[in-house]
Amino acid sequence: MVEKTAKKAVKPTKKPVSAKQAAKTIKSKPISDYNGYDYKKIFWEDADRKYEDAADRMAIRRLLPREMENFVDIAGGYGRLANEYLPRAKTATLFDYSKTELAQAKEIYGDQLQTKAGDIYSLPFKDNMFDALLMVRATHHFKDMQKVSDELYRILKPGGVAVIEVANKKTLPRMFRYWTGKTDQNPFSLEPIHLKELNADGFYNYHPKYIEEIFKNSGFQISEVLSVSNFRSARLKAIFGNKFLINLESGAQKLLAPVRFAPSIYYKLVK
Repeated sequence: MVEKTAKKAVKPTKKPVSAKQAAKTIKSKPISDYNGYDYKKIFWEDADRKYEDAADRMAIRRLLPREMENFVDIAGGYGRLANEYLPRAKTATLFDYSKTELAQAKEIYGDQLQTKAGDIYSLPFKDNMFDALLMVRATHHFKDMQKVSDELYRILKPGGVAVIEVANKKTLPRMFRYWTGKTDQNPFSLEPIHLKELNADGFYNYHPKYIEEIFKNSGFQISEVLSVSNFRSARLKAIFGNKFLINLESGAQKLLAPVRFAPSIYYKLVK
């Protein structure tokens, strides 16, 4: 349906700032608390997210090392992605804030997966402890991404690999809403967007340039980037179906990576 009258595009009123300046305005805040919430059933099993799950798995298979001595899944919840990394790792640990999620992971994987609860801003691990780590669908809960990035860098061994998914601020749908005046949230500014309507405590989307400078500030080198969940849309699912979109996603992740327009951007970082 076409709008009868289009609103004038909203123009930014503030002077653009650098990623480093934007980072200074963000202070750490406790993560969202998933204790008592059945994330597995409510978010994944009861919702149509087969496409998103498959897209995540494609990216992980491409970016994670084939063989890992000591691996950790950061903010990994109930271990949704454990069967992607368990065959590759001699030792695997699942870290999360929610003891509810960790207990569920133990029920599913038993002794195959070690579990550890704690605070993302002060990880309960020694320096240079892991040779690889994964963090997926977690950055949107973190207000102080520089502190998180520094902690991830600290626990990795020199030469270690971090595969991190970031909730992207600069998506095509958000651009169109901004250009048509339907939102005043500027997808091109470097400051993180706080989606308070989704979660008042923390639901943040990040500009790729902002997040990439944060990684570099920690000491990481960006080895590879993938554009993930490129066709995340209820309308597209209804028209084409999950199977078609998953097949389309396979070729798009590498092809569309340079434009950084997808809802999820995956980074392979090296210490």
